[in-house]
Amino acid sequence: MERLLVLVRHGQSEWNLKNLFTGWKDPDLTPQGVAEAKAAGQRLKAKGLHFDIAFTSALTRAQHTLKLMLAELGQTGLETIRDQALNERDYGDLTGLNKDDARKKWGEEQVQIWRRSYDVPPPGGESLKDTLARSLPYYMHRIQPLVLSGRHVLVAAHGNSIRSLIMAIEGLTPEQILKRELETGVPVVYRLGPDSRPLSVETLTA
Repeated sequence: MERLLVLVRHGQSEWNLKNLFTGWKDPDLTPQGVAEAKAAGQRLKAKGLHFDIAFTSALTRAQHTLKLMLAELGQTGLETIRDQALNERDYGDLTGLNKDDARKKWGEEQVQIWRRSYDVPPPGGESLKDTLARSLPYYMHRIQPLVLSGRHVLVAAHGNSIRSLIMAIEGLTPEQILKRELETGVPVVYRLGPDSRPLSVETLTA
């Protein structure tokens, strides 16, 4: 039995391009983001992968990424479940601000703490720990059981919600996950053992 799970961070969004904190705001993909999503689907197809079910967030950039990947895979009718448990981290008062402007307002050190600490949230927002607290139970109850039953599962979500899942799947510490960079539109392919631990991890870069 192959227990296949693929995680993909959405392609470049309009706010990624503008260097803005995005969080739960809902910009769409840029032309580059569209190209990244299509390329992700092409890489999955080249590996001969197919899927039984897909999950994504409640946000357009992740849903659009998934739609483009499925089109490349020839699986446009695939059952898809959308849930805000997989949404990006909520950046609170930082949402919509240019990252350089935020540094001018609060200082480089403080903004870096908000961006890269595990449990310090920005004002009115979520820390990575908070994001984990909503995304991990969803993964454990909705996604992981399907993977362990042998269904091939594709997840298109966001940098921090995917980091939360990777932390759990790979058993990483807060320090280790904070150092983990996730490129937009690059699939991470897991094959899990019956104990839910990864037997293999492959990142499908260009």
